[in-house]
Amino acid sequence: MTDRTARTPRRRQAVAGRCREITEARWFAVLVFALILANAAVLGIETYSGLSDRWQQGLRTTEYAFLAAFTVEILLRAGAHADRPKDFFRDPWNLFDLVVVLSAFLPVIRENGTVLRLLRLARVLRAARFLPQLRIILVAVGRSLPGTASFLLVGGLLLYLYAMVGWICFSAEDPEPFGSLGRAVLTLFLLMTLDGLGDAVRAGLEISRWSILYYASYVLLASFVLVNVLIGVVITSLDEARSMEADDDEDAARPAESPAAGAQPPYTGDPVLLRARVAAARRALDDLERALADTAPGNGPPDPLPGRPPGGSRTVASSGG
Repeated sequence: MTDRTARTPRRRQAVAGRCREITEARWFAVLVFALILANAAVLGIETYSGLSDRWQQGLRTTEYAFLAAFTVEILLRAGAHADRPKDFFRDPWNLFDLVVVLSAFLPVIRENGTVLRLLRLARVLRAARFLPQLRIILVAVGRSLPGTASFLLVGGLLLYLYAMVGWICFSAEDPEPFGSLGRAVLTLFLLMTLDGLGDAVRAGLEISRWSILYYASYVLLASFVLVNVLIGVVITSLDEARSMEADDDEDAARPAESPAAGAQPPYTGDPVLLRARVAAARRALDDLERALADTAPGNGPPDPLPGRPPGGSRTVASSGG
C-alpha cells in the first residue's frame, strides 16, 4: 500500500514534467497562436454566404479539427499541473480557456448557432495569452472596472442634473432636444463627444445669452474633467498590470530553491535512514572534538562532551550495529 501511494506522486510528476516540456516549448506557443489565427480566418469566411454554401462540409470539418486541437491543448495544460492541480485553476487564463473549450461540448450550446459562434469568436481572445502587451491591456481594463463604475455613477449624476436644468430652461423654446428628460440626456450624451456642440450653442444663444454658461460648464465638466479622470484610472490600472506582469516573469525566471549542500533529507519513518542520520551526527561530533584538540595542542586532548565516554562514537556505533 505504501509503495503504491509512493508511486502515485512520482507518476504525476513524470506526467507533469512531460506535459510541461511540451507546453513551455516555443513551437507549441507558435502552433497554438497559428491555430487561433486560422480559426479567426475561418470565422471570417463563414460571413460570406457564397463561400460558406460552397465549402459548407469543409468548414464544418475544419471546425471539428479546431475543436479537437484546442481540446488537446487544454488537456496538455492541465497535465502540466498534474502534480499541483490547484495551480491550474488559480490562473484566470486557464479558466477562460477551459470554459471556452468545454462549452462547445454542451448539448444546449451546440444546438444554438448564435451562442456557438460567439464561443468560437471568444477563442480569438485567447491570442492575448501569447501577446504580453495585449495581456497587460486586458488585465488593466479588468482592474480599472471598479474605478470605471465610480466614473459612470458620477457621469450619470452629472447627466441627470444638466438634463433636468436643460428641460427646465429650454423645453418650451426648443422641445426637440430638451422636450423630455430622455431627450435631454441623449442630447447631452452626444455633446459629451463634442458632436454638434456649435449648433447647440447657437440654438441656445437664440433663447438666452446665459445659455453659454450652461453649455460651457457642461463641456468643461463632462468632456474634460470626467474624461481625464477616466484616463487617469486606466493609466493607473495599466501601471499596476505592468507591475504584476513583471512580478510574474520574475517568479517564473527564478529557479526553484535547491536544498543546501549536506542537508539531511526529512525523516520518513525508515529505521535505516534514522541510523544513518545518527551515525552522521556522531561523526560530526568526533570532527568537532578533533578540531578543538588541534586548536590547543599543549593542553592535551579535550574532555569528552558531557554524557559521552571517550571514543563514544566508536563504542555506540558498534553497539548500534
